[in-house]
Amino acid sequence: MVEQNNRTLGDVFRDIKTWSLCVGIIMIVLGIYVCANPLIGMVALALYIGAAFIIAGLGYSVTSFYNESGWGLFVGLFNIFVGLILVTNLGITTASLPAIFAIWCLAVGIINLVRSVRSYKSSLPWGWALFIGLLGVLFSFLIIAHPLIGAFTITTLIGLYMVAYGVFSVIEYWYLARLNA
Repeated sequence: MVEQNNRTLGDVFRDIKTWSLCVGIIMIVLGIYVCANPLIGMVALALYIGAAFIIAGLGYSVTSFYNESGWGLFVGLFNIFVGLILVTNLGITTASLPAIFAIWCLAVGIINLVRSVRSYKSSLPWGWALFIGLLGVLFSFLIIAHPLIGAFTITTLIGLYMVAYGVFSVIEYWYLARLNA
């Protein structure tokens, strides 16, 4: 008896193996495109980061009321403010994204430095907060000193990550295909 293979397009895309291959190819192409076109990458980055900042800010703001944390509310409102700037002014934001990102890194770095001191005084773990705080402050000054290099670095890292993610997905496809063979 001959078995018929009546798979629909929906069946193909529900198959994780096939999905891994599709995602991998898309991510590799998109990553190369972002690396080759940093301006377009910056516009897309401004939009996506803006949305992420708004969502993160809402999360911080809501949890700050449960934890009665003024710092959490400040970070939340600051993230919402930065996110709204990024989303509503994409052209201007693209040009100023490195400076905005540097200011955000500086603010979050200082907040983490303050948190590390408070944690140290309370005998809580404080080393990672200190490290992230110092790294944020240092990174902000480097971006402010070299904004063009900061913009190209941001988009290049994102593009390279997308290519790496795509390569991983293609490898996953071949691995899953070999398991099902």
